[in-house]
Amino acid sequence: MYTLTRRIGLYLVTAWVAITINFLLPRMMPGNPIQTMIGKQTGRVTPEMLRAIELQFGVGLHQSLWAQYVTYWDQLLHGNLGQSITLSAPVSTVLGATLPWTIGLIGAATVISFALGTLVGTLLGWRRGTWLDVVLPGSTFFQAVPYFFLGTVLLLIFGSTLGWFPVLGAYEQGLTPGWNITFIASLLSHAALPAITIVLSSIAGWIMGMRNMMVTTMDEDFVLVARAKGLPGRKVVGYAARNAVLPSIANFSLAISLVVAGALLVELVFNYPGVGNLLLQAVLNQDYPLIQGIFLVITFTVLAANLVADSVYVLLDPRTRQEA
Repeated sequence: MYTLTRRIGLYLVTAWVAITINFLLPRMMPGNPIQTMIGKQTGRVTPEMLRAIELQFGVGLHQSLWAQYVTYWDQLLHGNLGQSITLSAPVSTVLGATLPWTIGLIGAATVISFALGTLVGTLLGWRRGTWLDVVLPGSTFFQAVPYFFLGTVLLLIFGSTLGWFPVLGAYEQGLTPGWNITFIASLLSHAALPAITIVLSSIAGWIMGMRNMMVTTMDEDFVLVARAKGLPGRKVVGYAARNAVLPSIANFSLAISLVVAGALLVELVFNYPGVGNLLLQAVLNQDYPLIQGIFLVITFTVLAANLVADSVYVLLDPRTRQEA
């Protein structure tokens, strides 16, 4: 319990640093990016939107930086992330509409990649030196290919040329989102290629890490004793895999941020209605409130995934709960 509490404290400090950086970045830019943003939206900025920008960034309020920082925290704690200029809507509302698509895509693809990579790595470590090792060069090749390039190739081959999968979007136009077979089938078919891209690009790391740990663990004393007792091979592999998987769980917290970054590029390739497309539009339109909101959401998502991975690691490995 103490270990988890200490980890949570560390992540709270990290979250505070991220929020502070998110607050300072627009104010550290040369010139006045907020006035530039407002100037580009002439005729579309209502008085209410202008006032919301002033309250969020302290423009024209003659407040000290500390007073602006306190106001920023007050707004954040009340769920107020500001007003999107380009979309004329609260940032929290915009993110609420797009975030589920990204979390669903990245979450499912990451879990599949981790589970499949761990299973394949376990098998390769158990049967090392056999013909199964041919999987390693192939998986490493896909990992070396950039996310966006692999996604483009898959889109051209299996989407445009062969027509096996839909080309763009998250579901067929004209369908009403809901819990019905038609919509779910369309949703899964549109998400297949983006998910396959993420899995192929990230699975090699899990395979390599798990295989190498299995090769080392299979020579440990407890595995040799289990074999000497005549336990079935599958049971011996199960004992070895439970110990070999611990570094993979630790690495999960480091790899999730890379997967998130790659998945955002995948969304752009497949025109998937997630945070990736939203971030591109926000950057092109210099929509600073929306950029800040996306930055915070991505940061908190990665921190939450890391915290879950650390918690699982602490629960699986008793050694992490002991004092040095």
